[in-house]
Amino acid sequence: MNAPLRAGWTFTPKVPFRPATGLSGPHAQTLFAYLTHSWRSPKLHRERWETHDDDFIDADFVLAPPDVPHLAIFHGLEGSSSSGYILAMLRAAADRGWGAMALNFRSCSGEMNRQLRSYSSGETHDPAFALEKIRKRGITGPLYGIGFSLGANVLLKLLAEQGDDSPLSAAVAVSTPYDLASCARALDADSRWGAFYRSFYLRPLRRKALRKAAQFPGALDILRIRRSSTFRDFDDLVTAPVNGFRDADDYWSRCSSGPMLEKIRRRTLLISAKDDPIARVDGVLDGLQNPHITALVTEQGGHVGFVSGSILRPRFWSEEVTMQFLEEQQAAATPA
Repeated sequence: MNAPLRAGWTFTPKVPFRPATGLSGPHAQTLFAYLTHSWRSPKLHRERWETHDDDFIDADFVLAPPDVPHLAIFHGLEGSSSSGYILAMLRAAADRGWGAMALNFRSCSGEMNRQLRSYSSGETHDPAFALEKIRKRGITGPLYGIGFSLGANVLLKLLAEQGDDSPLSAAVAVSTPYDLASCARALDADSRWGAFYRSFYLRPLRRKALRKAAQFPGALDILRIRRSSTFRDFDDLVTAPVNGFRDADDYWSRCSSGPMLEKIRRRTLLISAKDDPIARVDGVLDGLQNPHITALVTEQGGHVGFVSGSILRPRFWSEEVTMQFLEEQQAAATPA
C-alpha cells in the first residue's frame, strides 16, 4: 500500500515503494539499510549547548543562509548524528543549499553527559530547547522536523505538546514506535530475531547505565542492571525511575506518540511499514481524524529500511519521499 492511508491534503510519492530484489523480508530490509548507508558526511559545524540542569547537548550543523529551509533531525535509539540515515538527510540538505541540525541526544555524541538521566522515547525538553536555539540563531526560513524510530516518537510527541505554538512548519516521522509497550513486546519476543534486536540495543544501554551507576553511587542497582535481559527489565530498572516514571508500563503509556496524534497542528507525513519487526503499526492509525496528518503505510520496508532499487545500487525510498514532501511544502509556501 503506497497511497495515503488517509489525508486532509494530498501527497503522493513520485515512485511507489518496491523492495529491492532479494530484500523483500523485514529483517533483510532493516539490516541491509543499516549496513549499507553511506557514511560520507557533508561539512559539519558542531555546537555544544549548556542546559538548564547543568548538562549539555551537542548538535551538528550544515550551515546555510538564514532565509533558506532548515531541517531539524532526530535520531533513533543509540543512534547519533553519524548514523547513516542521519548523514543521508544532512547530505540531502547540503545538496539543496538548505541548512540542517542533527541533534545528538544526551550521551549519544561520543561523550557521556553529566547528569544521571540521558534521553528516552518521551523526553522532549532537549528537542524543544534545540528548536528554540535554532530560531535564536536568526534562522528565518521554514524549519522542518524529521525523526527516525525513537526520534520519530519524540518528534511527534513534541508536535502534539506544542500544538499551534510549534516552531516547525512541517514534519516527517519514519518508522515510529507509536505504541512503546508493543515495541517492547516485539523486542522482548522469545524468538531468534527478538533476541538479536534485543541484544543489539540492550548491550550499549546496559554499558551506559553501568557507567552512570559508577558516576552516581547508589542511584542504580548495578547487579540487577547486569542481569537485565529484556526491555521491560531495563525500563523498569533504569529508564522509568531516572526519568520520573513509576515503572516501565507508566513510561510506555505516557510517552507513546500514538494517542497524541490528534493534537498535532503542523502538516505531518508518517511513513511506516506493515512488516516493521520493531515498531508495529497494526491498528495504531485506525480512525485517525487529524486533517494535518497523512500516513503512508507500505506492505514491506522493515524498520528504517525501505530499500528499493537493487542490492548493487540501493535507493532509500523513505529518505527520497521525505525530501519530496518537504520540497513540496517549500514550493507551496513560496509566493509565485
